[in-house]
Order: sequence, then structure tokens, then C-alpha cells
Amino acid sequence: MARLQVAEGRSIYYEQHAGTRLPVVLIHGWGMSCRVWDTTLTALKQAGHEVIAFDQRGCGSSDKDFATTSVTSSAQDVAMLVQHLGKPRVVVNGWSLGGAIAVAAAGLLGKACAGVVLTAGATPRYTQAEGFPYGGPAGSAAQTVAVLRADRANFLMGLTKGVSAEPQSAAVEQWLWSIFMQAAPAADDALADLDALDQRAALAALDVPVLSMVGARDAIVPADICRYAASIAKRGKVAEFAQSGHAPFLEEGPRYREVLLDFLRSLG
Repeated sequence: MARLQVAEGRSIYYEQHAGTRLPVVLIHGWGMSCRVWDTTLTALKQAGHEVIAFDQRGCGSSDKDFATTSVTSSAQDVAMLVQHLGKPRVVVNGWSLGGAIAVAAAGLLGKACAGVVLTAGATPRYTQAEGFPYGGPAGSAAQTVAVLRADRANFLMGLTKGVSAEPQSAAVEQWLWSIFMQAAPAADDALADLDALDQRAALAALDVPVLSMVGARDAIVPADICRYAASIAKRGKVAEFAQSGHAPFLEEGPRYREVLLDFLRSLG
């Protein structure tokens, strides 16, 4: 397994799938792993794109005992990974919490970032604030973490069922839940991070194409957050998925992959 030491003597797991076209970095959502991207990864490879995927700190096959698992630290890991692999130009695609990581990573990557895809991204904010009426009330992310830590297995099963607008098959639900259950309690800090996260200025400052993929029936990241993200980006656009909740790449997979590949083609 490929690993990169990033901090505190700890390492993250990553995969590098060869391709001749623009590399895409896939950034999973909170508590997940790169395995959740497998259908997307396959489509990108078949289209000729190099694909870089990794497990965030505390998740999947990465080390579980990091002292810090913040959005900022994961963004730094992305930048370090891109540099380690010697990639002069990449696209970052972040799902859910991974969207916030993607925005932060794009800022760190600078000219090495060719574009940003936000898949139901929890950015630029996740909770309400002055000038931002969307999302839950202040402190709701910390409350979620408290409930999670009181009954991890059942909370994560409920979250699994809430990812999609319509019930998934029992096999898909078991698959997603099993990925969630690999995440260590240390990873919870990244979720709590969402209470204070404010990327409005950072997102507005990005001078690259930004595609926000919106699940119109999303019960986890309200669709208005995703629409707002595109509206404040200098070069933002929205792709709506009317039948999707929080995982359009699973719920409307063929169209999601078509939209993603069209966006990548537009970048050259």
C-alpha cells in the first residue's frame, strides 16, 4: 500500500491510478474512505484521467491516532501529496466535508489547481452566521459529534440511511456503514470543525472554474449551501441533481459521471 508520512510520524494511505489526461484528486466525505469513489474512479480512468485518491486522517486505511484531523490539516495533506507525486496541475473534487478540504487545498495549491468540483460540498459554511442564513444553528456540528460519540454504530447507521434521498439497496447501505465504522473517534474533530468553518472569502478568491454538484433533496448539506458556493465563486457554475440527496455520484451515477467528465474536458 502506498503511504505518505504527513505529520507526527503518522501517515495517510493513498492510491495513484495512471492516466495521460489531467489528474483528479478525489477527496471523500467525513468518516468515509477513498473506496466510496470507486464508480467515479473507474469512469475517470476509462476516460484517460490520472486519479489520485486518499484516506483522510483517522479514516479508512490511514493512521488513526493523529493529534490533529482538522479541515486545514487535511488540505495540507492534499497539497503535500500533490507535491510528493510531482503533479504540476490537478483538479480537486471534494464530497461533503471533502468540499471544504478541496477549497482549502485549492488555495494552498495555487497555480497547480486547474479546477474545483464540490460534490454536495459543506462549504463555504455549514452553520448559520451573519449574512449566511443556510444550514443548522451555531453549535450544531458539536452537538452532532456528542450524539455520535454516545452511540457510534447506531448513529452511523442512521447517517448511512440519510445519505440518499431514496433507500439504497441493503448491500449498498451495509457497504457505506462498514466504511463509516473504520473511522476512528479522532476523525470526529474534523466534523466539529464545521461549526467555525467560514470559507466565503477563500472560495471567492479562487480564480479557477468551480463546479458545484447539488443534490436537490440533500438532507445533510442543504442544497442552498451548494448553490450559494457557486454564486460567490468567480467562475462558479451549478449542476443540479433533482432526484439526489447527499450522494449524487451514487444516486444518479451515470449523469454525475457525465457532468464531471464534461467539466474536465472544458479545462483542457
